[in-house]
Amino acid sequence: MSNDLSISKGDLITAIEDRSLGEIIKPLVNEIHLFDTFIAGTTHLKDQSVLEEIGEGDKLSLRREENKFDDKAILILDQQGRKLGYIPEKDNLIFSRLMDAGKLLIGKVGDIEVHGTFHKIRIGIYLVDY
Repeated sequence: MSNDLSISKGDLITAIEDRSLGEIIKPLVNEIHLFDTFIAGTTHLKDQSVLEEIGEGDKLSLRREENKFDDKAILILDQQGRKLGYIPEKDNLIFSRLMDAGKLLIGKVGDIEVHGTFHKIRIGIYLVDY
């Protein structure tokens, strides 16, 4: 049939050779915006200089944490793996359930307001879908 989509083995090899796995998969990744919130606990960081180094648009890692104060705690890390704070407890129920079910969530820095030594950092939470 003239309307069939066919890719020969040679064409496929040419399309993927000299590319990393991340470059091959990246077009298949979709980031779905779920929610906006603020980073909680920034005033409790031992080294607050990390807050000066993040900027709008930076991607953040979200990781579940065993925590005696909140059994649904989600830690927020910068691109170098440094602790920034947490998803606020009032917002973390659904996100902790998604993460516990194996879903990948990330954060992205929105706007940053600095009031003296306090940093109010808005982030978006995204579901990474493949």
